[in-house]
Amino acid sequence: MTRKDLSDLIFSKIEKNQDILSKQFEDSKNKIGFFYIDDLLPEEIAIQIHENFPKSSEMVLKKSIRENKYIAAQMDLYHPILEDIIYAFQDERIVKLVAKICAIKEVFPDDKLYAGGISLMGKNQFLNPHLDNSHDKERERWRVLNLLYYVTPDWDIKNGGNLELWPNGLSEKQITIESKFNRLAVMATHNHSLHSVSPVVVDIERKCVSNYYFSNEPLASTDTFHVTSFRGRPENKITVLILKTDTWLRMNLRKIFKKGVKENPHYYKKGSKN
Repeated sequence: MTRKDLSDLIFSKIEKNQDILSKQFEDSKNKIGFFYIDDLLPEEIAIQIHENFPKSSEMVLKKSIRENKYIAAQMDLYHPILEDIIYAFQDERIVKLVAKICAIKEVFPDDKLYAGGISLMGKNQFLNPHLDNSHDKERERWRVLNLLYYVTPDWDIKNGGNLELWPNGLSEKQITIESKFNRLAVMATHNHSLHSVSPVVVDIERKCVSNYYFSNEPLASTDTFHVTSFRGRPENKITVLILKTDTWLRMNLRKIFKKGVKENPHYYKKGSKN
């Protein structure tokens, strides 16, 4: 199974369902536009992707009050199918089709995997409500779409570890999108696309392949530059206050240091195995 084969399968599946997906995105875009599609790839291929995920000990742990998860972007350290599935989503046909479904004129994939790649969450791991950083690594293009492909077989919504969208803020009930096996979820990213991953409550690893698309223009004319901006879950009032302060401090630092105090290490350094 080559990268081109994977792209062909993904493109065909999405193309056949584009009318349904377009309606799903259109119906939700006034808040946080999203769509999802199940059975993206033949089951045996999705299982192969799952089985070739690295162990958590071979990934980078990001653990703080903001988040607790394992990530990786240096894809040449792992089984080739993982790099192939990530870059399959960057096939020009797929990028253009997804952009068409979401009614975005011009979209670019991120071959540097700035925050993209693969992630893994085990029991008690989580991602607090947040807005994704607004720009790419060079701060030249706007981040407009997240593509999240889930590959853990037999995942159940009761396991936690599900994508949550908060279109009306943290004071209102969230929309939960189950991290269902072989499901691709696509969501818009802008100044109001607050989202999270609920804590995993079982001894099963939630595995996800991530891609991000960028554009020369923001999704909304009112969008402004921002760092990744975290909040606490509604029930965690103290965490909410701490993370608001954390975001304020980091935003003010970025006003002084446009490219950041130090380089974000999470991107694919091709040809540089570390």
